[in-house]
Amino acid sequence: MKEYDFELKFSLPSPDADPEQFVNALYEAGCDDATVGLGLKGRVALSFTREAPSAQDAVASAIADVTKAIPGAKMIEATPDYVGVTDIAGFVGCSRQNIRKILIENSLAPTPVHSGTTVIWHLANVLDWLKHKGSFKIEDQLIEMSFVTMKVNVEKEVAHVARIGRNPITGATIKIKSTKRQQSPSKQAQA
Repeated sequence: MKEYDFELKFSLPSPDADPEQFVNALYEAGCDDATVGLGLKGRVALSFTREAPSAQDAVASAIADVTKAIPGAKMIEATPDYVGVTDIAGFVGCSRQNIRKILIENSLAPTPVHSGTTVIWHLANVLDWLKHKGSFKIEDQLIEMSFVTMKVNVEKEVAHVARIGRNPITGATIKIKSTKRQQSPSKQAQA
Protein backbone atom coordinates (compact mmCIF):
# COMPACT_ATOMS: atom_id res chain seq x y z
CA MET A 1 0.00 0.00 0.00
CA LYS A 2 1.15 3.51 -0.84
CA GLU A 3 0.08 6.88 0.48
CA TYR A 4 -1.52 9.24 -2.03
CA ASP A 5 -2.05 12.98 -1.55
CA PHE A 6 -4.92 14.68 -3.37
CA GLU A 7 -7.78 17.08 -2.84
CA LEU A 8 -11.47 16.79 -3.66
CA LYS A 9 -13.84 19.78 -3.80
CA PHE A 10 -17.61 19.34 -3.60
CA SER A 11 -20.70 21.51 -3.73
CA LEU A 12 -23.21 20.63 -1.03
CA PRO A 13 -26.80 19.60 -1.81
CA SER A 14 -28.04 23.05 -0.76
CA PRO A 15 -26.09 26.23 -1.55
CA ASP A 16 -27.09 27.59 1.85
CA ALA A 17 -25.91 24.49 3.73
CA ASP A 18 -23.40 25.04 6.47
CA PRO A 19 -20.55 22.63 5.66
CA GLU A 20 -19.69 22.26 9.35
CA GLN A 21 -22.80 20.09 9.82
CA PHE A 22 -21.16 17.37 7.68
CA VAL A 23 -17.80 17.09 9.48
CA ASN A 24 -18.81 14.20 11.77
CA ALA A 25 -20.57 12.35 8.93
CA LEU A 26 -17.43 12.64 6.79
CA TYR A 27 -15.28 11.24 9.59
CA GLU A 28 -17.70 8.34 10.20
CA ALA A 29 -17.89 7.58 6.45
CA GLY A 30 -14.13 6.98 6.28
CA CYS A 31 -12.71 10.44 5.60
CA ASP A 32 -10.65 10.35 8.81
CA ASP A 33 -7.56 10.61 6.57
CA ALA A 34 -8.59 14.05 5.27
CA THR A 35 -8.35 17.62 6.44
CA VAL A 36 -11.74 19.22 5.84
CA GLY A 37 -11.89 22.79 4.52
CA LEU A 38 -15.05 24.74 5.30
CA GLY A 39 -14.21 28.18 3.87
CA LEU A 40 -17.20 28.65 1.54
CA LYS A 41 -20.86 28.24 2.37
CA GLY A 42 -22.36 25.46 0.27
CA ARG A 43 -18.96 23.89 -0.44
CA VAL A 44 -16.47 21.57 1.17
CA ALA A 45 -12.88 20.71 0.25
CA LEU A 46 -11.07 17.65 1.56
CA SER A 47 -7.29 17.27 1.46
CA PHE A 48 -6.57 13.53 1.63
CA THR A 49 -3.52 11.45 2.45
CA ARG A 50 -4.99 8.03 1.71
CA GLU A 51 -3.39 4.59 1.76
CA ALA A 52 -4.43 2.44 -1.18
CA PRO A 53 -3.01 -0.03 -3.71
CA SER A 54 -3.24 2.61 -6.48
CA ALA A 55 -4.07 6.27 -7.05
CA GLN A 56 -7.29 5.19 -8.80
CA ASP A 57 -8.36 3.19 -5.72
CA ALA A 58 -7.49 6.09 -3.39
CA VAL A 59 -9.52 8.67 -5.33
CA ALA A 60 -12.46 6.37 -6.09
CA SER A 61 -12.81 5.30 -2.46
CA ALA A 62 -12.56 8.91 -1.25
CA ILE A 63 -15.29 10.05 -3.66
CA ALA A 64 -17.49 7.14 -2.52
CA ASP A 65 -16.89 8.03 1.14
CA VAL A 66 -17.77 11.70 0.62
CA THR A 67 -20.94 10.97 -1.35
CA LYS A 68 -21.98 8.42 1.31
CA ALA A 69 -21.52 11.04 4.04
CA ILE A 70 -23.16 13.85 2.04
CA PRO A 71 -25.89 12.46 -0.24
CA GLY A 72 -26.43 14.81 -3.17
CA ALA A 73 -22.95 16.34 -2.98
CA LYS A 74 -21.50 17.07 -6.42
CA MET A 75 -17.81 16.97 -7.13
CA ILE A 76 -16.38 20.23 -8.43
CA GLU A 77 -12.75 19.24 -8.94
CA ALA A 78 -10.09 16.69 -8.09
CA THR A 79 -6.52 17.93 -7.72
CA PRO A 80 -3.67 17.95 -8.57
CA ASP A 81 -4.76 18.57 -12.14
CA TYR A 82 -5.26 22.09 -13.54
CA VAL A 83 -2.02 24.04 -13.02
CA GLY A 84 -0.20 27.17 -14.07
CA VAL A 85 3.54 27.76 -14.31
CA THR A 86 3.89 28.61 -10.59
CA ASP A 87 2.18 25.35 -9.60
CA ILE A 88 4.35 23.31 -11.98
CA ALA A 89 7.51 25.00 -10.66
CA GLY A 90 6.48 24.00 -7.14
CA PHE A 91 5.94 20.37 -8.13
CA VAL A 92 9.28 20.01 -9.94
CA GLY A 93 11.35 22.24 -7.66
CA CYS A 94 12.58 24.99 -9.93
CA SER A 95 11.81 28.61 -10.72
CA ARG A 96 8.62 29.80 -12.34
CA GLN A 97 10.71 31.54 -15.01
CA ASN A 98 12.47 28.28 -15.91
CA ILE A 99 9.16 26.41 -16.32
CA ARG A 100 7.68 29.25 -18.36
CA LYS A 101 10.68 29.21 -20.70
CA ILE A 102 10.54 25.41 -21.07
CA LEU A 103 6.79 25.25 -21.76
CA ILE A 104 6.10 28.44 -23.68
CA GLU A 105 9.17 28.39 -25.92
CA ASN A 106 9.09 24.67 -26.81
CA SER A 107 6.79 23.68 -29.67
CA LEU A 108 6.81 20.06 -28.46
CA ALA A 109 5.53 20.97 -24.98
CA PRO A 110 2.07 19.76 -23.96
CA THR A 111 -0.81 21.84 -25.26
CA PRO A 112 -2.44 23.98 -22.56
CA VAL A 113 -6.08 23.51 -21.56
CA HIS A 114 -6.44 27.31 -21.54
CA SER A 115 -4.18 29.91 -23.07
CA GLY A 116 -4.65 33.56 -22.23
CA THR A 117 -3.34 35.95 -19.61
CA THR A 118 -3.00 32.85 -17.46
CA VAL A 119 -1.99 29.60 -19.14
CA ILE A 120 -3.38 26.37 -17.64
CA TRP A 121 -2.25 22.79 -18.30
CA HIS A 122 -3.20 19.35 -17.06
CA LEU A 123 -0.41 18.53 -14.60
CA ALA A 124 -0.22 14.90 -15.79
CA ASN A 125 0.65 15.90 -19.34
CA VAL A 126 3.36 18.31 -18.22
CA LEU A 127 4.96 15.97 -15.67
CA ASP A 128 4.98 13.05 -18.09
CA TRP A 129 6.55 15.21 -20.81
CA LEU A 130 9.18 16.69 -18.47
CA LYS A 131 10.10 13.24 -17.15
CA HIS A 132 10.52 11.76 -20.64
CA LYS A 133 12.41 14.85 -21.78
CA GLY A 134 14.89 14.04 -19.01
CA SER A 135 14.76 17.55 -17.57
CA PHE A 136 13.57 16.68 -14.08
CA LYS A 137 13.36 13.76 -11.69
CA ILE A 138 9.64 13.35 -11.02
CA GLU A 139 8.09 10.71 -8.78
CA ASP A 140 5.99 8.13 -10.59
CA GLN A 141 3.42 8.30 -7.80
CA LEU A 142 2.79 12.01 -8.50
CA ILE A 143 2.41 11.33 -12.21
CA GLU A 144 0.03 8.45 -11.45
CA MET A 145 -2.11 10.65 -9.18
CA SER A 146 -2.20 13.53 -11.63
CA PHE A 147 -3.39 11.20 -14.43
CA VAL A 148 -6.15 9.86 -12.18
CA THR A 149 -7.36 13.33 -11.13
CA MET A 150 -7.26 14.51 -14.77
CA LYS A 151 -9.37 11.50 -15.78
CA VAL A 152 -11.87 12.16 -12.98
CA ASN A 153 -12.21 15.84 -13.97
CA VAL A 154 -12.54 15.13 -17.70
CA GLU A 155 -15.13 12.38 -17.10
CA LYS A 156 -17.11 14.76 -14.87
CA GLU A 157 -17.19 17.39 -17.62
CA VAL A 158 -18.15 14.88 -20.33
CA ALA A 159 -21.00 13.61 -18.12
CA HIS A 160 -22.14 17.21 -17.58
CA VAL A 161 -22.27 17.91 -21.32
CA ALA A 162 -24.08 14.61 -21.92
CA ARG A 163 -26.71 15.55 -19.28
CA ILE A 164 -27.33 18.91 -20.92
CA GLY A 165 -27.82 17.20 -24.29
CA ARG A 166 -28.68 20.34 -26.24
CA ASN A 167 -26.99 23.62 -27.03
CA PRO A 168 -28.94 26.16 -24.92
CA ILE A 169 -28.70 28.83 -27.64
CA THR A 170 -29.32 26.92 -30.88
CA GLY A 171 -31.19 23.91 -29.51
CA ALA A 172 -28.92 21.61 -31.54
CA THR A 173 -28.16 18.23 -30.04
CA ILE A 174 -24.69 17.98 -28.55
CA LYS A 175 -23.04 14.77 -29.69
CA ILE A 176 -19.94 13.44 -28.07
CA LYS A 177 -18.13 10.80 -30.03
CA SER A 178 -15.76 8.47 -28.31
CA THR A 179 -12.44 8.54 -30.11
CA LYS A 180 -10.50 5.33 -30.36
CA ARG A 181 -6.75 5.46 -30.20
CA GLN A 182 -5.03 4.55 -33.38
CA GLN A 183 -2.75 1.56 -33.18
CA SER A 184 0.91 2.28 -33.37
CA PRO A 185 2.55 1.30 -36.66
CA SER A 186 4.36 -1.61 -34.95
CA LYS A 187 1.07 -3.01 -33.62
CA GLN A 188 -0.59 -2.56 -37.02
CA ALA A 189 2.23 -4.54 -38.61
CA GLN A 190 1.73 -7.33 -36.06
CA ALA A 191 -2.00 -7.56 -36.78
